[in-house]
Parts: sequence; C-alpha cells; structure tokens
Amino acid sequence: MCGIVGVLGQHEVSPIILDALKRLEYRGYDSAGIATVHQGTLDRRRAVGKLINLSDTLVHQPLPGRAGIGHTRWATHGGPSVANAHPHQVGRVAVVHNGIIENFRALRAEMTEAGAQFSSETDTETIAQLASHHLDQGMTPVQAARATLKRLEGAFALAFVFAGEDDLIVCARRGSPLCIGHGEGEMYLGSDAIALAAMTDRITYLEEGDWAILTRAGAQIFDAEDRQTSRPLTRVDLAQTRVDKSGHRHFMAKEMAEQPAVLQQALAAYSGAGGIALPEGLDFARADRLILVACGTAHYACQVAKYWFEQFAGLPVELDIASEFRYRAPVLGASNMAVFVSQSGETADTLAALRHVRGHVGQVVSVVNVPSSSIARESDVVLPIHAGPEIGVASTKAFTAQLQVLALMALEAGRARGFLDAATHAARMDDLRAAPGYIAQALDREDEIRRLTEMLANARDVLFLGRGAMFPLALEGALKLKEISYIHAEAYAAGELKHGPIALIDRDLPVIIFAPHDALFDKTVSNMQEVMARQGRVMLISDAAGLAEVDDVPHWLQMPAVPPLIAPMVYAIPAQLIAYHTALHRGTDVDQPRNLAKSVTVE
Repeated sequence: MCGIVGVLGQHEVSPIILDALKRLEYRGYDSAGIATVHQGTLDRRRAVGKLINLSDTLVHQPLPGRAGIGHTRWATHGGPSVANAHPHQVGRVAVVHNGIIENFRALRAEMTEAGAQFSSETDTETIAQLASHHLDQGMTPVQAARATLKRLEGAFALAFVFAGEDDLIVCARRGSPLCIGHGEGEMYLGSDAIALAAMTDRITYLEEGDWAILTRAGAQIFDAEDRQTSRPLTRVDLAQTRVDKSGHRHFMAKEMAEQPAVLQQALAAYSGAGGIALPEGLDFARADRLILVACGTAHYACQVAKYWFEQFAGLPVELDIASEFRYRAPVLGASNMAVFVSQSGETADTLAALRHVRGHVGQVVSVVNVPSSSIARESDVVLPIHAGPEIGVASTKAFTAQLQVLALMALEAGRARGFLDAATHAARMDDLRAAPGYIAQALDREDEIRRLTEMLANARDVLFLGRGAMFPLALEGALKLKEISYIHAEAYAAGELKHGPIALIDRDLPVIIFAPHDALFDKTVSNMQEVMARQGRVMLISDAAGLAEVDDVPHWLQMPAVPPLIAPMVYAIPAQLIAYHTALHRGTDVDQPRNLAKSVTVE
C-alpha cells in the first residue's frame, strides 16, 4: 500500500514522478501528490482520487523543478482529503511516508506544546513538524532528518526534501521497503523497483534500519547505528517489471490468462537432472512439525498445502494467520520448520511473524514472488514462485503459483522423509506437469462462467461450500467475490452446513459448491441436497463424472476431470472468473477495488 518516488534529475521531474507513480497504482491508493524544489523554493501539488486528478492539477498549476518526491496514499490516519494527502510540508521541509508512526500522538502533543499548528489528521505530518522544528533549532537538513528518525517508533519508509536543497533527498526504511535507483548524473528512489523501471535497471535495496543521503553524485548509506555501509547493487530484469495489460481489458484478466505459462515456468525453474531441484539447505528430514504462516489469499494456499504435507509427507502442520501468530505465544522448537508465504514478500504481519520465530525454530523458509523482498532476505531458504509482477489487487496467478511451489515442497518432503515411494512420487510429479494444460481447459470455460454469473450480479450474499482441499478453495472464492464485486460472501466446509449456516438458506441465496468427483463427492452432494431442499440457488462446479450423478441441479459448470493433487489449482480458475465477471456485471473497479491495497506494509 502507498507508493514513494523520488528523483534527482537533469530535467523537470514532475512528469517523471507522475509516470512512476502510475506504475505503483496497483498497490492501492486514494490520494496522491508531488513536491519539488525549484530555484531553492519548495512547493507541492496534491489531489484526492486517481492520479488523473493530480495530472489535471499539474496542467493548471505546473510544478517546476529538477528534484522532487511523490506519493500515492492509502488512508490510515485520517480519511482521503487534500489536507491529508502527501507530501506533507512544514516550513522548509516536505515528507512522504509509507507505514505507521506508532508514537505520533505523543510527538504531536509535544510539537503542539512547542507552538506547531497542524493542518491534517495524519501521523505523517508529525514527522514534517519535527524535522521543521530541528531546522529551526539550527540543524542542517541531514542532521534534522536524522534527529527526526531517532524519535520515530513504528514502521516506515520515508523521503525528505528541503527548500534551498535541489541536490538532496534523505530517505530511510524501517519495516517498509525502499530502494535506490542509480542513473547517469541522476538518482532515484522508490518503494518498489517497478516504479523505477522506466529510469534505471540498477537498484540498491535498503536493509532494515538503513537511512541514506542521495545526491546526483550517488548515495551514502548508513545502517541503524549510523555507520556508513554499502549495500549490493542489483541489476533488475526490466522484462519482469512490465505492467502493461497486453491487450486485455484488465490486469486481472491478463494475469488469469497467464496462469498456464506461469506454472510451466515455475516447474522449469525447479526441475533438475534428478527431478525436483529445490534450493539447497531445505531440510525436511529433521523437521518434526511444519508451521505455515500467511495472510489473505496466501493463507488459503497454506490451508490447501496442509492437506498435502500431511498426506504426502506425514508431516504435522500448524497453520496460522500472520496477524494473530505472535499474540498467542506459539510454542516453537529447534526441530520446527516455519514457512512464510507472501506474494510481495513485504506483508507487514507476515514479516513480523518471521522475525518473531527467528532463532527459535530450525529453519525459516519463505515462498515469495519477489526474491529481493524483505521476507526473502531474512529467510534461511527462499523459494520464488516465478509468477512475474502481479498488478491486479486480487491475487490470481500468484495463488496458483504458490500452490504449485507448496505442492513441490510437499512431494519433496515426502521423498526426503521416506514417506513417498519412487513410483508414487513420479506419478504425482506427472500430475503437476499436467496442471498447466488442465488450467488452460478451465480458462476455456470463461463464456459459460460469464453467463452463470448473471444470477450473482444482484445478490446481496453468496455462500461457497467445499470439502477437503475444496474447502480452502471455497474460502478463496468467497474472498475474491468480496474483494472485487463488494458482495458479502462466506465459505464453509460443506459438512458444517447443518451446524448453523443452513439457517441462511432461502430462495434468494446463491450457493456455489466446488465438488470434483473424488472420495468426498458423495458427502458433498448430500450437503448440496440439503441446500436444494430449502430452495437455495445452487451452482455446482464439478467434472463430467460428478455431474452425471446429479440431474436436478439448476446451475452447473463442467470442469475437466483432474487428479486430486492439482484439483485446487484447476478449480481456482472458476473461483477467479466468477468473481471477475460478477464484478463486471456490477461495474466495479476490478483491478483497484475500493479500500484495498496490493502490498499491505502496515500491521
């Protein structure tokens, strides 16, 4: 959530910053702004809503200058308004900020007592007020920024610019990502390398606690103890930072369509001469318990993986929502393996959970889409999912890619622990290799799904049901529908229906049931009959064998018959397409749904 861009350039930076901010729109935001330094004068422009509003403002009120910072804000303290939008400017300093300052109330009271007058509801303005106060006490801009950083508690990525300083940006990160881009006589700053892709492919990622002084000559980086240090320069594959829709109507549509290719790429990345080639150091043989930790869609991927690790590896699995994990005093041991799953690799709750277990478990493993992310850098072993940039806020290809990598891990765990014989392992690997083809077949059902979703467009509530690994799929389907269509949706294990949720069933409630013809099919159909007996509007998603056994379902979708291992990956497709086409019927913003952010970097 939120995005930061900074430029020390040779040309006017406002259009450059605006273009870079557009590349960060996928992160979610509700206001935006830019501040520049021009001939010593610090000025800014801000607007509520989409970046087109800021662009219009800049047409009517140009903002000259060859040094500047920009921001897209996702509201936390204070609602979306021009007054609350970043950059915040107080006197000779302007600040942009991602994250949350936890002690801002105490600092605000202190600054108010010192005579400061606040114009916003944000925690960020406190930073600007504090820095301005230090400038007024005779500190240099760098000294003022550093003195301010020492007073802040919480998570942040920050950038400061100062009046009279057109060759200076001071930046810092603690708990929120920030990277520096290197140009020829120019320097750049971004909360995401994607933002800087049009300017440079040479990136330095700041480490936790780092702060830096940027000039056009380069960057001086200091660690949390103020010791000057160096961080590696990374060459970013610009092909991996493309954010175009490739002819699709939405990024979500593009990313759904990419799933067969993504899974093939990931399989190729993990294939070796002897079969699976997972990273060195991954030690399942000594693990006696697996702890899976994630948020949102990634948490549902972990729920599916729990079935796999226990079935194929005999490995007990403990599953946790990252935001709750630290607060229940989990019992940890040296023989435990903790696995953290995050698309961005910057999810604040997941990163905090990872830091909580370090030193208390045998191995910390991450499954991420960004190998340079904070979660990846702080893990013992990293397994990239190789999904490429995912721009749509509602995760699609990252979910199926997470499932595939977790499935590879489960099969490798089974082999390492002697739980899977060679023939069974080979057969399950063949199943995984077949997944891209089956997913392509599922995508071919899009026209049928579009017609079926007409019944959902005016629904107030929708219920999803599934059993076994289809239960997490039901949870994911409900989440997708909520995220982008704004319809209230719930999911239950089908066997739980009679323990309460059946009270909701009436002729107005659509009920979507994931039921491949597997060992649990008959029981799921029994639950479906309970719904139909109470006039619920059932949509059954099954394969030919399953549909042949029921003849009175009013709405159904035929899926390809698939091996049980890959059924969650394949059935994820109708879950995604149902949400997508329902959202289109309702006219909602598919790629940037209200109130949501792609990368949740605050707790």
